[in-house]
Amino acid sequence: MLKIRLKRLGKKKKACYRIIVIDSRYKRDGKALEEVGFYNPLTKNTKLDLIKIQKRIKTGAKLTKKVQNLLNTTYAN
Repeated sequence: MLKIRLKRLGKKKKACYRIIVIDSRYKRDGKALEEVGFYNPLTKNTKLDLIKIQKRIKTGAKLTKKVQNLLNTTYAN
């Protein structure tokens, strides 16, 4: 099963995340099939490629709770 989830980057206590599509059996920081966005919790910057995300959801990928919250808060307006 494919999941759209966060991949941790950055230094200790200064994390930033890439939003990736990956097989659910792989490690959190494993090799991604596709990168579909970026999230920096320190500056609240969020960059999402909605076309790629919607394409992956249509093919059966599931969103994690955190990614779902990011989508809702970023594009609620």
